[in-house]
Amino acid sequence: MTDASPTQKRPARTPVSPPYPRGTRGFAIVAWSVALTCLLPMVAVAIAAGSGGIATISHLAETVLPRYALTTVYLVALVSIGTFSVGVGAAWIVTMTRFPGVRIFEVALVLPLAFPAYVLAYAYTFLLDHPGIVQSTLRDVTGWGPRDYWFPEIRSLGGAALMLVLVLYPYVYLLARAAFLQQSASAFLAARALGDSSWRAFWRVSLPMARPAVASGVLLAVMETIADYGTVAYFGVQTFATGIYTSWFSIGDRSGAAQLALCLLSFALLLAVAERVSRGKARYHHAGKQQAALPPVELKGGKAIGVMMLCALPVALGFLLPLISLSLMGLQSEQNLLSRRYIAFISNSLTLASIAAALTLVAAISLGFYQRLRPGRLSGTAAYLSRLGYAVPGGVIAVGLMVPFAAFDNALDAWMQVNFGIRTGLLVTGSIWLLILAYLVRFMAAALGAYEGGQATVHANMDAAARSLGQSPMGMLRRVHLPILTPSLLTALLIVFVDVMKELPATLIMRPFNFDTLAVQAHRLAADERLEGAAVPSLVIMAVGLLPVVLICRQVGKRR
Repeated sequence: MTDASPTQKRPARTPVSPPYPRGTRGFAIVAWSVALTCLLPMVAVAIAAGSGGIATISHLAETVLPRYALTTVYLVALVSIGTFSVGVGAAWIVTMTRFPGVRIFEVALVLPLAFPAYVLAYAYTFLLDHPGIVQSTLRDVTGWGPRDYWFPEIRSLGGAALMLVLVLYPYVYLLARAAFLQQSASAFLAARALGDSSWRAFWRVSLPMARPAVASGVLLAVMETIADYGTVAYFGVQTFATGIYTSWFSIGDRSGAAQLALCLLSFALLLAVAERVSRGKARYHHAGKQQAALPPVELKGGKAIGVMMLCALPVALGFLLPLISLSLMGLQSEQNLLSRRYIAFISNSLTLASIAAALTLVAAISLGFYQRLRPGRLSGTAAYLSRLGYAVPGGVIAVGLMVPFAAFDNALDAWMQVNFGIRTGLLVTGSIWLLILAYLVRFMAAALGAYEGGQATVHANMDAAARSLGQSPMGMLRRVHLPILTPSLLTALLIVFVDVMKELPATLIMRPFNFDTLAVQAHRLAADERLEGAAVPSLVIMAVGLLPVVLICRQVGKRR
């Protein structure tokens, strides 16, 4: 056998370097710093809960834990059913039917999203409580005494569930409507041709195809429900959220608060995992090459009036009625938005929201761009860990950050006193920066989702063209991605800004001394039964909350 000539030899295979071998280390460091920061509260809560010992959890199990768990489960079940029914029903009506005012309702059904649930609680208490307008008018007209009639109690588990349903159903409505608009008419029309009624075809074909979107919307509503503190605290409903705050501040039981936070964290993560597992590997694809939109049905007469009333009901209950109620309360109050005190509340709220939104957006850009530069398990894990914060209630994040940083502050203070005779006090725990860090952990998923949604529209060929022109990763991000993604970046910035303005549990627990926000002021006045005064900061929070809702409404209008 003769030796092969040099021309016949196979050339040595050179290792293929991954894209952007240089310039990605900075993005990787920032991305993993954010991911580990988002993971820190959960790890800290688990460690702090373990340090409490069996005696604490045994005492909780014998006293308050069953009540907290049962009430939380009931509340989650009621909100899930309510948001599913209202959100899916409204989305199907405005997608599949045409009636007078349908274009208005397409947008109006999103408006209740501007209100925090605790603000609705103040408004409806002013209307429906025993000394409220409705019952006072009823007694004046009929001459009845307080014990001569029955009236539903608004300060109850059912009342809290109603408030949460009214402000959270837009999550389900938006996602379900987007899914219905993207569906092909082929499967639905085939079911109709096989003898199914419109209702049966919807239940057997259209709804299962929209299941991932609907489930995501309901899961968002559930996460907001278990994280809610203002509504349940004001209505006297004892859930895990109220239990954490009571254990931390009223009783001073840090280990008990940590163990309750761990229970709530486990419940939130269990819900997220259960939804993902129940979905399994199910996928839905359009079988035909042509994708015809679902044909809307023209409604007239009584049917048109009926669906108009159905669409108007959640808008009236979730937006118009609370707005009127709060306006009346605000006019009766003696609160002055231009006073030095209120200017301080507004300034504190805007400062926290602005800094938190800017830092969260920068962190989201670093995470999303790192995942684009280095697609794989490592970057995917960093993004996944960063999203976990949205499944963690604000009270849990507050406890999870306070425990390790308070230990750090105490250790630093002791070391400085021993070595230098200086008392440093609470450097980190008593600052706004730890509170801003809690906001970043809580709302990173929202900012990252908005950024990734815009990033998906940037074609990979643009990255290749930027590389061929000698652009570094930072140059490509600054000159190519950011200009294209400006609308998505503004949306992410605005969403986080408004969420911070409305956030109550973490702010109550972690705010520095004498550093109150509009949300804290509204909660304090409402807790003192000064509802007229609470209406003023609540209206400001609602007005700020309208900004992203208007953005969303514009996107809804462009779907057609």
